[in-house]
Amino acid sequence: MSSIGTGYDLSVSTYSPDGRLFQVEYANKAVEAAGVAIGLKCTDGVILATERLLHSKLLVKGANRRIQSVDDHIGMATAGLLADGKHLGSRAREEAGSFRENYNDPITVQILADRLSGYTQAYTCYGSVRPFGISTLVAGVDKTGPRLFCIEPSGVHYGYRATAAGKGKALAKTELEKLLGAREGGIGVKEGVDEVARIIHLVHDDNKDKDFELEMTWVCEASGWKHAAVPQELLVEAERKARAALEEGMEED
Repeated sequence: MSSIGTGYDLSVSTYSPDGRLFQVEYANKAVEAAGVAIGLKCTDGVILATERLLHSKLLVKGANRRIQSVDDHIGMATAGLLADGKHLGSRAREEAGSFRENYNDPITVQILADRLSGYTQAYTCYGSVRPFGISTLVAGVDKTGPRLFCIEPSGVHYGYRATAAGKGKALAKTELEKLLGAREGGIGVKEGVDEVARIIHLVHDDNKDKDFELEMTWVCEASGWKHAAVPQELLVEAERKARAALEEGMEED
């Protein structure tokens, strides 16, 4: 009975006999059904990118963004339920504003990730709520340098050099491992933009899902150390290179 969750998935605060919280596992399934989100920590900044699937040809270009600004120097990207991501983004901005008001200093990426992970974990503790159906990438540059964290639906969070969440995350993580493994000294943001675009196009082609828009932001010297969208001309060029690399790979096969 416990292996399929019967009777033990009615409340998030109910453990199965083998110690599982099925609603948290269901939240992870919601993340795995969404377009991929990628975070990359570079030597001179951080990059966030998402594969925003287009569920209708009637959608306005650029609508339903999955990357949000939290503070001047911090951004967050989500994979999973869009509404849950919007809510957590609002909470993140409240935390950042409260920290700045109380300490007269911008919040660090790690402190923000700690606070958001605690908030997320609280939604796995009470029967009157449900877990967030999102994995959240929090990235920015603070006084400690470039930082990147991933918060899972369970509330656990880890720091990463690079990571991915959502559909196709296994392939994306493999490509990120190859990328960073080949560059022991790290990678710059300009090259990182091209590589992240290539990986998202590769993941999308592997899934062969609906059409998508590539959404990408960064925090680096070129953006004035503020979280901002990657300039359109750079993004267009990165996508052109990504499609060319994909076609070249298909020809070799």
